[in-house]
Amino acid sequence: MTSAPCDKNVTLEVTGLSSNMAASLLSRRTALMLGVSKLNSFLPAVVQQIANYNPRPLWLNIKKPYIPSKESEKTPEWQKTDKYERRLFGRYGSVSGVDPAKLWPSPARLEELLAEEREWHPPIEVMLDNIAAREREKQQKRMEREKIIAANMAKMPKMIADWKKQKRETKQKQREEKVKRDKLLAEARERFGYALDPRSAKFKEMVTEIEKEEKKKRKLLKRRKREEEQGTGTAESSQ
Repeated sequence: MTSAPCDKNVTLEVTGLSSNMAASLLSRRTALMLGVSKLNSFLPAVVQQIANYNPRPLWLNIKKPYIPSKESEKTPEWQKTDKYERRLFGRYGSVSGVDPAKLWPSPARLEELLAEEREWHPPIEVMLDNIAAREREKQQKRMEREKIIAANMAKMPKMIADWKKQKRETKQKQREEKVKRDKLLAEARERFGYALDPRSAKFKEMVTEIEKEEKKKRKLLKRRKREEEQGTGTAESSQ
């Protein structure tokens, strides 16, 4: 009993869609017909214009080629060159009025062309010789490099021994400096009763004084040693 209204609504919706589609198609068809009618009315005028078109004649002498005059001031400079004359002769032949003998290069220019040919396009024998020379040069460089490598490998044991010796000496020097620094710090603590900063001015003054005292002691020992040697020499001469 309740399905009848629903079916009626669906039928109305379908009927509305069909009417809209029909209206759309009718409007498109009408526009197309109007466009065709306008085109049909416009075509006769275009055809009439094309039929009545009378172009102006071209005042060109196509039968006779254009040969520029070298004596004329209106002729561009590039049309007075030998290159342009060769182009004219190649295009028109004898009609161009160009003497073919003038188209051949001069002896100097011919020599330049031959030199360029030899430089950029050498014979196969020259190319093979160049390749062989490059190979010999590469072989020579490789042999020299191998000699250098062999010489360095022969020096390698001595270089390693020298490096180890230098490393031992560096470590020994660092140990000696550490012992010396610890000794100076202990000396400063003994003199002043407290530890000093090695970067302080007071510590540096103390180190300077100690170095002066040690220098005096070395001089005194050297003088005593020299006096003893002189006394020993005098005693031996007296005997």
